[in-house]
Amino acid sequence: MSRFDLSEKAAIVTGANTGIGQAIAVGLAEAGASIVAVGRSPMDETEALCRRHGTGFLAVHADLRTIEPIERIMRSTEERFGRVDILVNNAGIIRRADALDFTEADWDAVIDVNLKSAFFLAQAAGRRMIDSGRGGKIVNVASLLSFQGGIRVASYTASKSGLAGLTRLLANEWAAKGVNVNAIAPGYIVSNNTAALIADPKRSAEILARIPAGRWGEPQDIGGAAVFLASPAADFVHGVILPVDGGWLAR
Repeated sequence: MSRFDLSEKAAIVTGANTGIGQAIAVGLAEAGASIVAVGRSPMDETEALCRRHGTGFLAVHADLRTIEPIERIMRSTEERFGRVDILVNNAGIIRRADALDFTEADWDAVIDVNLKSAFFLAQAAGRRMIDSGRGGKIVNVASLLSFQGGIRVASYTASKSGLAGLTRLLANEWAAKGVNVNAIAPGYIVSNNTAALIADPKRSAEILARIPAGRWGEPQDIGGAAVFLASPAADFVHGVILPVDGGWLAR
């Protein structure tokens, strides 16, 4: 059996309706996992792409601006697939404004989705993984701004830096209990969150000039890293923040 085989595994992927989340869900399905796709909008396209690989699929409508849906997400997964093996915390939002003008509302909105809900999802999944005795894999989607400051995205930078710290903390607490907690730090990926940057010719050109690979990333570029971190091939990988950035941080 391949060390990357995820057959018989059930994977929860938040923000799976488009972009990076959709690409991760499809990648995990291609490796054999059944997918629980969580998001606020319809999952029809994600479901069609995942089902091409013959795996189970469940869409769960949930708004992660609060932690209210978390137990429902876990129960729905267990009722359909009998287990929770993999959690990918991908759901995230961004707000842009100069730090001098940043509002409390934009601060709270981003922190609630990107950091607070991610932690409590990991807590709920971790409990089940540990209690079952099977362990599991938790993959957080961090950012280059887990390493750098960025500009005009105060709450996003704070949330992604915090998520990197939580990844390490949970790895410290849960590694010996059979739960691997790691993160992916995508570089500049074509997605809804980067649409404003792509639409700005000056900023887009500046970004592209610094990427050694010579292109913006595509959501599918993140899928392979997610499969690796969710698979038995990564059983001895704990607390890593893995950049998938075309070489941006090496520049």
